[in-house]
Amino acid sequence: MNDRQSTGILALDRALGGGLIPGTLTMVLGATGVGKTQLGMHYSFAGQSQDGCCGAIVDFSSRGDSQNHDGYSSRMFERALELSDPAAETLPCPFRDGRPKDVLPFLGYRGQRVLRSQMDVDAWHAWQSELNRRLPLLVRFVYGHLVHGTRRFLIDGIEPQENAEDSLQLDLLEYLYHRMLRKEHDWLAREVFRHEFLAMSGHVAQHAYDNRQATAMVLVTTKETMLEQLMTRPWSDGDLAAGANTIVLMGRIFADGRMGRGLYIAKHRGSATDDRIHRFEINDAGLEIQ
Repeated sequence: MNDRQSTGILALDRALGGGLIPGTLTMVLGATGVGKTQLGMHYSFAGQSQDGCCGAIVDFSSRGDSQNHDGYSSRMFERALELSDPAAETLPCPFRDGRPKDVLPFLGYRGQRVLRSQMDVDAWHAWQSELNRRLPLLVRFVYGHLVHGTRRFLIDGIEPQENAEDSLQLDLLEYLYHRMLRKEHDWLAREVFRHEFLAMSGHVAQHAYDNRQATAMVLVTTKETMLEQLMTRPWSDGDLAAGANTIVLMGRIFADGRMGRGLYIAKHRGSATDDRIHRFEINDAGLEIQ
C-alpha cells in the first residue's frame, strides 16, 4: 500500500506533499455549494484504484435532503451509488453477506435540528434515545466496510455551529472516528457482535484488518462564505478541527474583477505543503484546480 492516500486530484496531492496520511482525520470546511462534496467524491473514488474499492459515505444530514452523492457519482464517474436503509434495525452479517452498501444516511433526512441550542429538553432527550437505539447500525456499517477492504470514509452533512459542544453531529463524528476507525479490529468486533463475539471470534480473526490505515475525510458546512474569512477564523483547543491532521478551507475569492472559488491548506502535519491559494472550478467532471 502507498504511504499516502490520493485525494483523487493530482494538483491537490502535490500541494499536500504527496497526498493524505493514512490513519488520520482530514476536515474540509466551506459554505454550502462551494464544492466540498465534489472534493469528497474525488477522494472516495480514488480508493478504487489505490485500495481496491471506493470509500464508504456516512451522511449526517438531518434537514430533509441529502448531499446528492449519487447524483455527483453518476455525473462524475458514471457509477450509481447504493444507499442503506436508515430505518433498518440492523445490517446483514458482514462475513456472510459481503460489503455493505455505499452510503448510510444515518439521520434519515427527517428535517430535525441537531444543535442543542435549538432544541428543548424533551426534544434533546428524544434525539438521544433514538440515536442510542440506532447507533449499532452505524457501528456495523463501518465494521462491514473495514473487513471488506474499505480504507477511506467520507463523512458529510455537518451543519454550521457556533461552538463544537452544541453539535450532535460532531458528537457522532468523534464517536465514529475515535471509537470505530481508531480501534483495533477485534475491539470493534466486540461492539458489533456483543454477546455473540465468542461464537464469531474465528471469523473475526480471519477478517482482521489494520485499523492504522483507516482514514476519514469530514465535510463541514460553515457560515463564512469568503475564503479570507475562513483563513482568519480562530480554532479553539476543544474544536475537533484543532485535533485534525489536515484542514482544507474552501471559499469564494474576488480576483481579477470577478468572483471565483479558492482552496487553501490551513494545516497538514507530516510534510511541507504548498501555502498558496489555489483557484478551482466546478464542472461536470468535478473539481478542477486551475
